[in-house]
Amino acid sequence: MVLLKHLKVPLLAATILVSGSFLTGCGGVSDAEMEQLNTLRDEVSSLEAEANRLKDERAKLEGEIQNINRKLAECNKQKEETRANLDKLPK
Repeated sequence: MVLLKHLKVPLLAATILVSGSFLTGCGGVSDAEMEQLNTLRDEVSSLEAEANRLKDERAKLEGEIQNINRKLAECNKQKEETRANLDKLPK
């Protein structure tokens, strides 16, 4: 959900850029408009970089979770084996 939230801005910026290119084809681009387009491109690039960083961080965290779950399963297995061995001991 967070990733979708981060992708809304780049998609909106891309839509603005495409719409702007159609509109400016008729009359030319002023310096202010060109500066605004460049600012939007920079913002899109920044947001895409952040989205990629967050994807990498998520993958790393999911790997850590898998590792912890694997260790937990091994501990539970050892616990059950120990209980079974204790039950076999004479009382």
